[in-house]
Amino acid sequence: MTSTFPRHIAVIMDGNGRWAKKRHLPRVAGHKAGVDAVREIVKACAEKKIEVLTLFAFSSENWQRPTQEVNYLMELFITALKQEVKKLHKQNIQLRIVGDRDRFERKLREQIDKAEKLTANNTGLKLIIAANYGGRWDIVEAMRNLAVEVEQGKLKSHEISPALIQEKLSLADLPEPDLFIRTSGEQRISNFLLWQLAYSELYFTDMLWPDFNAAELDKALAFFANRERRFGCTSEQLQEQHA
Repeated sequence: MTSTFPRHIAVIMDGNGRWAKKRHLPRVAGHKAGVDAVREIVKACAEKKIEVLTLFAFSSENWQRPTQEVNYLMELFITALKQEVKKLHKQNIQLRIVGDRDRFERKLREQIDKAEKLTANNTGLKLIIAANYGGRWDIVEAMRNLAVEVEQGKLKSHEISPALIQEKLSLADLPEPDLFIRTSGEQRISNFLLWQLAYSELYFTDMLWPDFNAAELDKALAFFANRERRFGCTSEQLQEQHA
């Protein structure tokens, strides 16, 4: 068994709407409470010296939700960026947004650019927000980039390898997630980091995202510490490697 901390934690923050419904509140109240949970988990990961935290904020499928809710989420995104980025900067946290930005309004794209530029040289926790992101989109974009290089004669088709595809993905310069967390009792990956989660440990909890706090994160980390990560090898082979 391993006892190491994960270098990279990826989270699907699920259950905001159900959290609000249980309290007879509008769904948007759940999303607002979810931002508070984000703040606490970011702080906890920074204190624990986790290298990377990737949060799935808005999937490419979420545009199908009611227009009013989508509009609120976009406004909440802008507001959160404005309010939180200076705090993140003071904590030496680097912020990145991954996903297809073309569908976002100009003011949101500008706010994203400002936030990324302000925190670009920070050396602490790397906070990745996946917004209008999909794992299939990520892989398709990587393959399109490789296809262009083949068309231009810079690359032969037989030279395409998993490592080369990895270099073209959104999180190419970061370690792959060691631990994947999904809240609210759902047990799906839901088109999130499909390539990168190949060997991640999967942790599912019934806790709704607004209720997920540092203590719940500790439970997920304890689960991870008790996992034997074999990466296709046998237990005996791992023991020999560490002998």
